Amino acid sequence: MRIVSGGIQHETNTFAVTPTTVDDFERDSHFGADFGEAEQIRQRFDGTNTIHGGYLKGAEESGVELVPVLNLRAYPSGMVTRQTFETLVNELVCRIEAALPADGVLLDLHGAMVTEEFEDAEAEIVRRVRLLVGEAMPIVVTLDLHANISPALPVVADAVIGFDTYPHVDMGDRGYEAVLLIKQIVDGDVKPCMAYRQLPLLTLPPMQCTLREPMDGFLRYLRQLESQDGMLTATVAMGFPFADIDCMGVTVVAVANGDQGLAESVVDELSQHLWKLKEQLQPQLVTIEEAMVQSRSTDGLVIFADGSDNPGGGAPCDGTVALAALIEAEFEGAVVATLCDPQAVRVANQAGEGACVPLSLGAKVDDLHGETLEVDAQVVKLGDGQFVFGGPMAQGLSDTMGDTALLDIKGVRVVVTSVRKQCIDRNMLKVAGVELDSVRLLVLKSAVHYRADYGPYAALMLDADTPGVHRPDFNCFNYQNPRSQECYPLNPLAKL
Repeated sequence: MRIVSGGIQHETNTFAVTPTTVDDFERDSHFGADFGEAEQIRQRFDGTNTIHGGYLKGAEESGVELVPVLNLRAYPSGMVTRQTFETLVNELVCRIEAALPADGVLLDLHGAMVTEEFEDAEAEIVRRVRLLVGEAMPIVVTLDLHANISPALPVVADAVIGFDTYPHVDMGDRGYEAVLLIKQIVDGDVKPCMAYRQLPLLTLPPMQCTLREPMDGFLRYLRQLESQDGMLTATVAMGFPFADIDCMGVTVVAVANGDQGLAESVVDELSQHLWKLKEQLQPQLVTIEEAMVQSRSTDGLVIFADGSDNPGGGAPCDGTVALAALIEAEFEGAVVATLCDPQAVRVANQAGEGACVPLSLGAKVDDLHGETLEVDAQVVKLGDGQFVFGGPMAQGLSDTMGDTALLDIKGVRVVVTSVRKQCIDRNMLKVAGVELDSVRLLVLKSAVHYRADYGPYAALMLDADTPGVHRPDFNCFNYQNPRSQECYPLNPLAKL
């Protein structure tokens, strides 16, 4: 059995000011201008907790010949340009065509890509692949938990499998599951019947976390329904609320074996159960001043999750609101990680370790995340920012923060990077020169993903009340799409 796999992943924040281009995909995919070949994809993802890592493992264990033709991603940012989308999708389709004949196609997508032309870019990608391979060939799509799924996607895919967890620690499992499912479809052992429903419900990242209630209990309920006889897979995509599009929000998908009625009933049960939890899905935010007070009275590490400036959701990762307050308070034992400022890193490198340099630090992308700080900083450590994920998310995958500088400003340490990167793994701090046991208050530019690796070491984790394009507060965004005003909580009278 010969299965072709490919992927293009981007989570688009339509409120972010920086457009996403081909250059972003080239840099963030680590393959360069030629986008990589099959063997490079195998080498990068084999043995990693990623979707393609799961594809490779599942194929090896089930005797499937997997042919990975493309796997590109760009870090979350603003709208994907029309030219970029066309370039990448044409490359994907051409490579799939060159790999034919095949028995099926696996597509490693995100689910929240927005382009200048397509609000549901993933549906358009799958539609073009379907036009190429025909109706008879099965296409199984894997999606992120933050997918905004329009009705168009289930029409062109045979099955959709989404991440169950947030932090996304089950990426490898979902890729593995996709391989086994497509093999069953090709062998004729199962006939997928898919049901879809989008709820009038919008949710924000902090409370989408499946390590805390109510999502922890809901995930157990989902898996219970998914495991019943006749079910193949079930997905609840919580949606990406920072995309101002008509298909934003929570979606439920269920796939049964030859039984459309069963799939519909599971979708209905999951929808009803989640709807009852809607009031519990709204976060409680804490200011950095309150966090400092709580840190002084807490025995152990306090984490201040600055999700408003989360680069993993399209923010610039150069916000200074929390940093400015910590410096003013001369709060020793505080670390801010990471702040992306390539210019500041270059100045620190020129000065060298141990030097004290004047810097204009942060808030250089837009005026939504604080003001640029004029500081005198000591250069504690310089590095190349190369690391390997050691925590549960993307474990084994190599990545880079670019050149880094660990700075000390009035006792407050700041990890400054030249590549925008969400600090979700302890190895990122370690290579930058910070030992976690030396930190009292840790400000992370992350909403939830940090919990997978940092969470077990924290005595207290707080959701930050700071400004930004990823702020978990619907009242801070001027949504233009009509659907948003029909959904809870923007419409508190919304009905399922």
